[in-house]
Amino acid sequence: MQKRVAIITILAEDQPRAQVKVCGWVRSVRRGKEVSFIALNDGSCFASLQLVVVPELLDKLPAGLGTGACLSVQGELIASPAEGQQWELQVSAIELLGGVDESFPLQKKRHSFEFLRSIAHLRPRSNSFGAVFRMRSALSFAVHQFFQQRHFVHVHTPIITANDCEGAGEMFRVTTLDPQQPPQTAGEVDWSEDFFGARTGLTVSGQLQGELFATAFSDIYTFGPTFRAENSNTSRHASEFWMIEPEMAFCDLAGDCDLAEDFLRHLVGYALEHCSEDLDFFDQRIEKGLLNKLQGLHTAEFQRVSYSDAVAQLQKSGQKFEFPINWGSDLQSEHERFLTEKIFAGPVFVTDYPKEIKAFYMRDNDDGKTVAAMDLLVPRVGEIIGGSQREERLDRLQQKMAAQGIGAGDLEWYLDIRRWGSCPHAGFGLGFERLLMYLTGMENIRDVIPFPRTPGHADF
Repeated sequence: MQKRVAIITILAEDQPRAQVKVCGWVRSVRRGKEVSFIALNDGSCFASLQLVVVPELLDKLPAGLGTGACLSVQGELIASPAEGQQWELQVSAIELLGGVDESFPLQKKRHSFEFLRSIAHLRPRSNSFGAVFRMRSALSFAVHQFFQQRHFVHVHTPIITANDCEGAGEMFRVTTLDPQQPPQTAGEVDWSEDFFGARTGLTVSGQLQGELFATAFSDIYTFGPTFRAENSNTSRHASEFWMIEPEMAFCDLAGDCDLAEDFLRHLVGYALEHCSEDLDFFDQRIEKGLLNKLQGLHTAEFQRVSYSDAVAQLQKSGQKFEFPINWGSDLQSEHERFLTEKIFAGPVFVTDYPKEIKAFYMRDNDDGKTVAAMDLLVPRVGEIIGGSQREERLDRLQQKMAAQGIGAGDLEWYLDIRRWGSCPHAGFGLGFERLLMYLTGMENIRDVIPFPRTPGHADF
């Protein structure tokens, strides 16, 4: 049996081929009296291969040839006389592997994203989502490439955990207890009777376990699914998403910012170099000016400003915001975008936030008011990376946990890495879907993840 050749390989040929076999799905059929033209796509690239088929071959096919049908074809690869394509395939043999009928829902060339979300099992066959998910695959590789080239150790942190890293209480519960009659002690659920002998949930972050490994391997990263039981239906929230979280021993906040800058620049550069065909489509159909935005970010100077200075500049700007800005309040998206688009005209790190609005694990600064935290803000989006130097001093961490009502309990192991061989360390988190939204111009997080999980929706 002749081996199938991917269309991306065929289109990169530098000379004709006498006999080649390709398989894929029909994007369009144009029938003529003397010859028919079929655009065939196998998902390996954005472009389709044009098939030139004589009527005698089509007449032998069973019913079902149309947009969406699956074909296996063999023929001769020749130079195409048509403008805009180098090659076409003169078909000598054709087989209909899977036919379609008029009910196939992707007959039109353009569909709304809302409609395509309703048929998420078929939307990868559309141009838009084919491009999105090729980009997702390519950038997944780029993430690992960046860290592996720098000798970071990849760590698989738990999906089921007893720790709520962010302390927001938005964890999905994992339990085998009878929901109607769970065992109780003193009127409360007795979690010691549960499968794991404790109250557990799906992880919101791999950071805490990542810190543990950083105190043994120096530089590590995690890249895996995280979950938030937040009843939010905004275009920027999903219940299941992927996070990239490096942790570096012997690193302070400045070094944390340095790595975050290098990381984002690497990912943008990789997309520009290796995903140009899909980016061209996004630039033309999804977000006008996308390529200029990405090229500008790739070469931009990443500036740094303290939270206090940022608040002062926002207050002096004269801009009226929906949410008034005061020292001690968290920055809203409108504040972040104004900083990047109007004040700094480019990416900017905001550092040293008030400790009251940040997590317990962030290192106290000497001023007693702020912590060594940072957010990387980019134009049009706002925050894209968040991180901090971690509190490595045992006594300070214990005080912070007590002040926030966090019992040591299940976190004794987290304190242990401060008891024995503690060191300065830092890390950050990048939501993979937020990155993909920025790189593709897609405006809804549901459109950059293959099977989105949101409140009320857990199909497939």
